[in-house]
Amino acid sequence: MFISSAAISLFCGSSVLTSCSDNEPSPTDDTSQFVTLTDVVPDAILEIRYFGTYNFVGSRIDGYEEPTALLTKKAAEALKAVSDDVRAKGYRLKIFDAYRPQKAVDYFVRWAADLSATEMKPYFYPDLDKSVLFEQEYIMEKSGHTRGSTVDLTLFDMKSEKEVDMGGTFDWFGPESHPDFCGNPDTGEYTGDNSKSPAGRSITATQFENRMILRKAMLAHGFKPLDSEWWHFTLNNEPFPDTYFTFPVKQLTK
Repeated sequence: MFISSAAISLFCGSSVLTSCSDNEPSPTDDTSQFVTLTDVVPDAILEIRYFGTYNFVGSRIDGYEEPTALLTKKAAEALKAVSDDVRAKGYRLKIFDAYRPQKAVDYFVRWAADLSATEMKPYFYPDLDKSVLFEQEYIMEKSGHTRGSTVDLTLFDMKSEKEVDMGGTFDWFGPESHPDFCGNPDTGEYTGDNSKSPAGRSITATQFENRMILRKAMLAHGFKPLDSEWWHFTLNNEPFPDTYFTFPVKQLTK
């Protein structure tokens, strides 16, 4: 049976039906402006770290129900332009994370507060005491990912059939992950200055240049970088700058 929108408004405004608004989904659960990323960028390679156990926590993260990547339509379309750009140079995009539900961020906060949970410290933050993760803003109560237009990614070399060597792993907590580590990201100049590394780590000129290839392509197609992570980019003029979504990561129905 068809009921007009006017009729719905009438019923919901009456004293008979006072709970219509209570039954409506929260705006933060609305997936209508989101897409499954591979529907827009079909050649993207997915390695959704928070669906698996190889991440800084060491377990699957709450809210990741399927190993897929979601983004707002606007961000996905911009990423398609990036993909076309780097593909012409012999690369594909490899995605580690995209939209991240608030439930996952809450999980990270609880994990960071438990100073005894350090199983993955040797792999992701060997130079840091876990107690500084909040202070140094590696873990925060809100994430740009939750607004749906932020993506964590790297490049995949189609010729070698390997992930491009960026001189460091995704989600490494430390200055070695900063875009300006050993170079100037504004000019693309490699300096070799590794003075910020507490353990004297470094990256090569080639590794720095690889980071710049990704960065230049992302900036050219409307994304802005983060000054602490070479892999992290957010769409300029993102469509939901103040909305933190809560729906889980799983394949969206078309």
